[in-house]
Amino acid sequence: MMENIAYINNQPFEFYPGETMLTFIRRHKGQQSVPTLCDAPNLEPFGSCRVCCVDVALERDGKTKAMASCHSPMAKNLFIYPESPNIQSLRKNILELVLSDLPPDRRFSKSTQPSEFDRVVQNIGIKGVRYETSGKDYFLPDTSHPYMRSDLNNCINCFRCVRACDEVQGQMVLNMAGRGYEAHIIKGMDVSFMESDCVSCGACSQTCPTDAITDIFQLSETVPEKITRTVCTYCGVGCNLNVASRGNEIISITSPYDAEANLGHTCLKGRYAFKFYNHTDRLRSPMIRRNGQFEEVSWDEAYSFIVENFKKILLNDGPDAIAGISSARTPNEENYLMQKFMRAVIGTNNIDCCARVCHSPTALGMQRAFGTGAATNSIDDLAYTDCILVIGANPTVAHPVTGARIKQRMMKGVTGIVIDPRKIELAKFAKYHLQLRPGTNVALLNMMLYYIISEGLEDQEFIRNRTEGYEEMKGEVLKLDIDELERITGVDKNLVREASVAYAAAGAAMEFHGLGVTEQMQGTFTVQLIADLAMITGNIGKKGAGVNPLRGQNNVQGAADMGCQPHQGAGYLDVTDPKINERYSLFYGRNLPMHIGYKIPEMFDAAIAGKLKALWLIGEDVVQTDPNTKKVINALNSLEMLIVQELFMTETARHATVILPGTSFLEKEGTFTNGERRIQRVQRVVQPLQGTKTDGQIIVDIMNLMGYPQPDYSAGVMLQEISQIVPFFAGVKWTELGNSGKQWPVAPDGTDTKLLHVEKFNRGLGKFTFINFKESNEIENYGKDYPYIITTNRELEHYNCGAMTRRTGNVEILTEDLLLINPEDAAREKIQNGDFVCVESPRGKVDIKARITEEMKPGILSSTFHFPEVMLNIITSDEHCSEAMCPEYKVVSCRIRKSKGKYKKMMDAQEKR
Repeated sequence: MMENIAYINNQPFEFYPGETMLTFIRRHKGQQSVPTLCDAPNLEPFGSCRVCCVDVALERDGKTKAMASCHSPMAKNLFIYPESPNIQSLRKNILELVLSDLPPDRRFSKSTQPSEFDRVVQNIGIKGVRYETSGKDYFLPDTSHPYMRSDLNNCINCFRCVRACDEVQGQMVLNMAGRGYEAHIIKGMDVSFMESDCVSCGACSQTCPTDAITDIFQLSETVPEKITRTVCTYCGVGCNLNVASRGNEIISITSPYDAEANLGHTCLKGRYAFKFYNHTDRLRSPMIRRNGQFEEVSWDEAYSFIVENFKKILLNDGPDAIAGISSARTPNEENYLMQKFMRAVIGTNNIDCCARVCHSPTALGMQRAFGTGAATNSIDDLAYTDCILVIGANPTVAHPVTGARIKQRMMKGVTGIVIDPRKIELAKFAKYHLQLRPGTNVALLNMMLYYIISEGLEDQEFIRNRTEGYEEMKGEVLKLDIDELERITGVDKNLVREASVAYAAAGAAMEFHGLGVTEQMQGTFTVQLIADLAMITGNIGKKGAGVNPLRGQNNVQGAADMGCQPHQGAGYLDVTDPKINERYSLFYGRNLPMHIGYKIPEMFDAAIAGKLKALWLIGEDVVQTDPNTKKVINALNSLEMLIVQELFMTETARHATVILPGTSFLEKEGTFTNGERRIQRVQRVVQPLQGTKTDGQIIVDIMNLMGYPQPDYSAGVMLQEISQIVPFFAGVKWTELGNSGKQWPVAPDGTDTKLLHVEKFNRGLGKFTFINFKESNEIENYGKDYPYIITTNRELEHYNCGAMTRRTGNVEILTEDLLLINPEDAAREKIQNGDFVCVESPRGKVDIKARITEEMKPGILSSTFHFPEVMLNIITSDEHCSEAMCPEYKVVSCRIRKSKGKYKKMMDAQEKR
């Protein structure tokens, strides 16, 4: 029997506790049943426009009162009349007043794509305005920005843009200035979009009902033929996108409000950086290098060349002379096919990808502690947490939508702890910023464990029932010299104590970590200590608490899930286990190898040594992004055959023997798995450019030519195969993923899993481990002669090597890599802002422009490697995580000096770009 009953036009309907009148009416009568102007699905109710007013009575045919439905709560036995004559008259009067505030030529649109406001005016039936114009001054349009536009002559002062900037992105760029008729929206201190602190997320343009704030794509009068739901190709957040297209052209991108991964939000890369898909630089024909020059050839000729060389190498040198590097940017199904090709067709475990290069310490460390190397929670759990620990990650830049949600929680009072060498944006909002020296994560986490134990803040019940190895770990931790650890980290021990107590005392604490944890010599050990920290406080297996790696690229999680690593096949099954080998061999119909293959650094060493003859590389620009660039180039040039499957002529493609033109995410289908284990559908928006093929179909074609029968590529068919061999994909079906996907493990009946380790860990008991701090070999070997430490990072506008984003308007916002340097260091080295700086390491030197900032500690430098003009990885090292061989990008010894001359070559290259 229904208890919560209210009435719409005297008909009874059930309402939910806490529901507003607006959601109640729309749920029962449809989305268009009540018009609104100031309301939006991703904003808090505001109640300023009053267009959503409805008549409300406490009894049938009783006295009514007009109430704003957007923020009025439901109650029992209310009688609501959304379209009474009184309400219709009220709405018309409100809208006429709003229209009178607009210039006469802006009141009634004749656009082929009417705005939300236009549609409300039309639906309410307003033909004219009874009131005189306000006579306020007109505004000049703002066209300063590559993407954002404003024409405030269309503005109705609904505050939606201001609230979106505040409530969704948390940037606080937009505001209202002036009073009465002079009230108007401003950006920053009343400057242009380009001069303001706008991060170009587009939340304001998506929510604006009048096109007062919009973007260059929404301004098009082209009416789309279809809207395709797909998933962003950039970071690991996994934002859903609604892509509008007409014919084979993409018109614009917005974000669906019902997307569980991003709740209607996305960053400038997902929303605006899509024009690379049909850029003139796209590769459009296979090519073979002959006599030092690339020649365009047919697909058949390219395939024949590859297959002939593969067969020759197999005959002369065996399968382990061939290797493959798959891509964390391509769908699960294509990654699965690539590892299947290497194992079942070639007969080697020489398969790897950048998922292992950036997050293998996460997988290994969490597997050792918990039995599963994936995020324990959903991002939605941020709503339930009392404390957020961010270590070695810069989410507002590298994972912007998740970063915005973390920032919102910190701004609303949730305790924030940031452990990072830089004063990242979140450090401004966190209660504690532990600004440690790069490479000392293990020392600092040991300090936190020490204080939690010595203050008696352990969760004894959780430790007793759910874990093992605690007493041994505790004994070692309590022997530590805290003063020595303070000296090593450079962080005040009292501040560490306060942060430790705050984390342990929280009812639920969530941890997020990124490449600042994994890309270090003790990366795996750091992850194990993060797991210790969660287990010692019972912050695992419950809402609002857990350990959550922030995956760098869009399908890092999925590529690892699919077996693109040399020691584990699809589903993280051990390739050296005889029973698992038998299972794989029976499933693939071929005898699979049992010895562990080469990791990427080992591939380069083997190529230089003459052991590796051929490498097939998909979607990875290892020359620009992998450490020690000169060594990488030497390795690639040592191969007999390098196959590069790419969208553009990257720095790596320039060294190829064969180039195969692949396709972007907008031209293919498959699934991406985001950082919270969410498997989501990537759906084709446009057809592949002429001369290109999807990466999956290319692999299938070569499999067949090598004598292994494989059906033509289809995401649904491949998922069906994957579900039979990957245990946690057992219930994944293409047709049942819906709009927001499912989080693995997915049971055979299709039930997914939001939260891991609720009752027990995958390994049974959680494993505590003590790890002592060890100084990086880089510092031990070179620190005396190279006294500075440079650590790599990313910037919001660009993605990895920048191959895609540099071919969009993003390059107008951020045009070059910069060296971040503390003012004390700059003064010591006589470097001024904008000067070119020579940064030298034992591997080589680069010249890069300085940006002097308090963001960095003295002695610590930072930069990006988005632009090939600098090639920062010339100076990074071969050092890697001792356990997982993840490169140590975050600790590089160097020295600096002001560059000599203007470096005309670099400037000419930038001008040419």
